[in-house]
Amino acid sequence: MLIIGIAGGTGCGKTTVVNKIIDELPEGEVGVISQDSYYKDTSHLSFEERIKINFDHPRSIDFDLLEQHLKELKQGQAIHQPVYSFVKHNRTGDTIVTHPRKVMIVEGILILTNPELREMFDIKIFVHADTDERLIRRLKRDISERGRDLDEVLMRYQTTLKPMHEQFIEPMKEHADIIIPNNRHNMVAIDILRQIITQKL
Repeated sequence: MLIIGIAGGTGCGKTTVVNKIIDELPEGEVGVISQDSYYKDTSHLSFEERIKINFDHPRSIDFDLLEQHLKELKQGQAIHQPVYSFVKHNRTGDTIVTHPRKVMIVEGILILTNPELREMFDIKIFVHADTDERLIRRLKRDISERGRDLDEVLMRYQTTLKPMHEQFIEPMKEHADIIIPNNRHNMVAIDILRQIITQKL
């Protein structure tokens, strides 16, 4: 099994890169695990307490469970990925059965911050995008998909998103094997990546 880690700041276009990789490989050979599924369970907190959590800090992620699931997939076992609700700021209690694949992609803003997880990745990718572009994408997504209002998104950006990006996410570039600029030229990087994956397979 080939495990690929794809990181980068919020709104950098990780999902676009993941989809392009999937499109270039045979159907059924690629599985995807999202870091977003592994936010820690917050059932013991009230909703008011949950909205105060800094979800852009590495301690908000259940890395132990994510590592355990990757190990189980490598051993040929199916896993039950948690389902997370961004509206309720908590796991829903549902799970998604995920089967082992020849290629497993793990994507998320904080996945390269964890040394144990980094060791499990055969290829580490960092998707880079302009700060303004990332903010615009985040605004559009949070307002249309996650029921946030403009003031809430901007406040979160200023108080947690931006400082956490500078402290934890941007420095992770040094661990990346490939840095993909998310602009019109990124198909070259995608093609190189596809060739690497094909060779490894």
